[in-house]
Amino acid sequence: MKYPTHPEAYAHVHTAVSEVLIDDAPALRVVKADKLMQFDENTLVKLKNCDFHNGIIKVKMLSRLLPDAPDFARGFIGIVFRVNEQNSEFESFYIRPTNAMTEDPVRKAHGCQYFSYPGYTFAYFREFGITGYEAPIRYGLDEWVELKAVIQDDHAEFYLNEEAEPVLSVEGLKHGKDAHGSVGFFSEIGTEAFFKDLEVEQYPEA
Repeated sequence: MKYPTHPEAYAHVHTAVSEVLIDDAPALRVVKADKLMQFDENTLVKLKNCDFHNGIIKVKMLSRLLPDAPDFARGFIGIVFRVNEQNSEFESFYIRPTNAMTEDPVRKAHGCQYFSYPGYTFAYFREFGITGYEAPIRYGLDEWVELKAVIQDDHAEFYLNEEAEPVLSVEGLKHGKDAHGSVGFFSEIGTEAFFKDLEVEQYPEA
């Protein structure tokens, strides 16, 4: 099913949302509005009346840095899924486009990220030396990147720009195989995020 870019179709959580035109096509603009200096928080928009468990999520996304973005901003942009009604639990995948544009090998290795709210942030994984939740990417700021997420029980694969292999595969989603909830978009510190062409295909329940 395809979804519109109208702000009214989404619930806004710690974000400011509007519909804009980019290259004469409508897109949803999402900017983080609260918790400005905290990472991997519930700063999202999510579809109203959506209950997703297993299936495929596709969206095109583009990020720019805001004029007042701090120097640690990375253009974070991505999706959330299985967001509960209280917005207190969800899974997420995002990319850091500026990390694809640097020569720093450490930053390059942190091109994309899986995290699970609350608690399982990128800082948590790095602090405890837990690997497998980040990977490099090839796509930078101010370009459309098509994301496809394939979700099955507690496994997720994330593809960029129709590449044959996933940029990141995650075994053991932190909220488990039975979690379900809405689908939406994630934006982070210093990012002007744009989304369009959202499609959600749900697998039939057994």
